Amino acid sequence: MKWELDWLENRTRLTPWKTAVIDAGLQQRWNYQQINRRAQALACFLLEKKVEKGDRVALISPNHISYFDFMFACAKIGAIFVPINWRLSIQEVKYILADCSPKLVGYHDGFKEMMDALSFQQEHYFCVSSFEYEVGMNQESEPFVLTVAIEQEDPLMMIYTGGTTGKPKGVVLSHRAILWNGLNTAVSWNLTADDTTLTYLPMFHTGGLNALTTPLLMLGGTVVIGRQFDPLEAMEALNQYHCTIALFVPTMYQMMIQEPVFDESSFPSMKVFLSGGAPCPLSVYEAFINKGVAFKEGYGLTEAGPNNFYIDPEEAKLYRGSVGKSMLFNQIKLLKEDGTEAAVGEVGELLIQGKHTFSAYWNNHAATAEIWQDNWLHTGDLARINEAGYCFIVGRKKEMIISGGENIYPLEVEQCLLQFQAIEEAAVIGLPDEKWGEKVVAFIVTSNKQSISEAEMKHHCQQALAKYKIPKQFTFIEELPKTHVGKIDKKMLVEIGKGSVNI
Repeated sequence: MKWELDWLENRTRLTPWKTAVIDAGLQQRWNYQQINRRAQALACFLLEKKVEKGDRVALISPNHISYFDFMFACAKIGAIFVPINWRLSIQEVKYILADCSPKLVGYHDGFKEMMDALSFQQEHYFCVSSFEYEVGMNQESEPFVLTVAIEQEDPLMMIYTGGTTGKPKGVVLSHRAILWNGLNTAVSWNLTADDTTLTYLPMFHTGGLNALTTPLLMLGGTVVIGRQFDPLEAMEALNQYHCTIALFVPTMYQMMIQEPVFDESSFPSMKVFLSGGAPCPLSVYEAFINKGVAFKEGYGLTEAGPNNFYIDPEEAKLYRGSVGKSMLFNQIKLLKEDGTEAAVGEVGELLIQGKHTFSAYWNNHAATAEIWQDNWLHTGDLARINEAGYCFIVGRKKEMIISGGENIYPLEVEQCLLQFQAIEEAAVIGLPDEKWGEKVVAFIVTSNKQSISEAEMKHHCQQALAKYKIPKQFTFIEELPKTHVGKIDKKMLVEIGKGSVNI
């Protein structure tokens, strides 16, 4: 194995006694030497079970120390770590397991019924929350000698996408991609070994595993993991463990600011709060800014990093909604429909290039060829860049609405709606219209079930949007439908809008 690929071993050599991981729920902590020893112990176990280079090893678990055991053990022996989204249905999990064909599956005892339902052969799975597992992880393991070379392009992990556009796709991330995402993030975001993050985002997704977790461990920082998100527990953990940077989704932030204790919390150790996964309501943004705490939105995708941009918190105030500029070790460009690059202020598809990008979709050459063209990763997201060079994401290419011959980007309308203080969530779709081809339809969730009239909404939109962008129809609902990864399910909203599905 190339020395730079086993960076945990090197980090352990530099800071063996520094706290690496804390489990906030179990009140347990592990230093870098302990994390490395656990990885070595599991690597030996996997080799005993005849796991070879390129074999897949899956994990079904809430956020837990086993994620680090599996990831680093696989890194040491050339296996591929496959974290499984346990929020999926049994049929969806069966599909993923059939697709990646893991040699072994680790599971947390909370998912024993799922394992039984999957009809997996018992000798091919083991419990990571058992006493026996912990005993094994804490035993001194014999040094092992690999008989195969591990190169930077070899796969390290495979994360399955949400599958909102079809069957889930396995995103293959190489040692190179993980290494460069960590280096790029650390340097571009000014992270240090003194930083501590709190991870409540599920670690079966790239946001929980790769956005801050792996970069901080590379640096010698500390990662605090939480399981089931609770706003009070999260705020307590931020203060108790002196966290400095954290990533949450807007729904989590909404839950935080609605708690009375939020008004009393000053988060003295926090440098910056990051929001991702969906547009963030103005009420959330202002709640943190009014405390004097830095708050900004980000952009990421499983296939690239996930981190691609940086914006200084002070600049985030000036260019609200911008994700910033491309980071130090990657570049971007915007491509219009005619294949030419978009000029300043023009909208184009966001293309990304860098060593942090993924290798391929597992067993899916067609999808890989579609996203990888001319050595650029085509994200399917539309964006524009202003005169100062700041990038703004305007929506998904496939979600663009064409009404009366004009292009309308749902995200732009959603961001306008979320500026209204009484609105908690908003989603915009296009529906067929005889006159205009498509009409703009908005679905809105208000804070504390406040009543807002359609006239109020139209007046609000008129202040910021061209007339043709203003929704022709406003639908107020108690809750927006979500996918299993927590994103707004716009396919379901289209069915609701057409009357095919009742609210």
